[in-house]
Amino acid sequence: MRFDILTIFPNIFDSYINTSILKRAQDKKLIKIYIHDIRKFSKDKHHKVDNLPFGGGAGMVMTPQPLCDCIKHVKKLNKGPVIYMSPRGKTLTQSRVEKFAKMQTEDTVRSKLIKKPGLILLCGHYEGIDQRVIDSLVDEELSIGKYVLTGGELPALTIIDAVSRLIPGVLGRAESHEEESFSKSLNRKKEYPHYTRPAEFNGMKVPDVLMSGHHKEIAKWRKSKLS
Repeated sequence: MRFDILTIFPNIFDSYINTSILKRAQDKKLIKIYIHDIRKFSKDKHHKVDNLPFGGGAGMVMTPQPLCDCIKHVKKLNKGPVIYMSPRGKTLTQSRVEKFAKMQTEDTVRSKLIKKPGLILLCGHYEGIDQRVIDSLVDEELSIGKYVLTGGELPALTIIDAVSRLIPGVLGRAESHEEESFSKSLNRKKEYPHYTRPAEFNGMKVPDVLMSGHHKEIAKWRKSKLS
């Protein structure tokens, strides 16, 4: 699956996308992540991308020209939806993440993965972006919670991480994501507690049922701990 990130801080992603699971997923060509510097599309001689808001007020607003040109350039490479990371958007949920992940499906005839359109993730900054960009080129506004961040880069990483782990082959075992918090198999509830060795630590013991070997009782216990 392809992810295109539009940002004025392209270097902010280096460490996270080149580490651990996301790095391995890229090495196996299960996902592709491209980062586009919005400043490079500015026609201002100083590559300026912000200006004062009409009507007054604190802060600056990202100007439409570099944003529009950057989005149009990326749309030639990725036919997927443009997602603007915004606190005004709908809150991201696991079910929405699952729908994004289904944009990559398997061709059972040729036994090859069809690379369907991916996601274009637009990261705003300052007080936000000019509304005319949203009205004309943005397909969906998404938020990762009811709070405000300094920019859309962390939300964009959140979407990439959440979606990537649902793509077949990214995690070691498919079961790793099939039965976890907010998954369909758990009726969108929070997952049960987990324990590992040793059986006792600082006076705290692992529940006996988990060491009993009785799978039906273990399943019953886990179901009772969903919230």
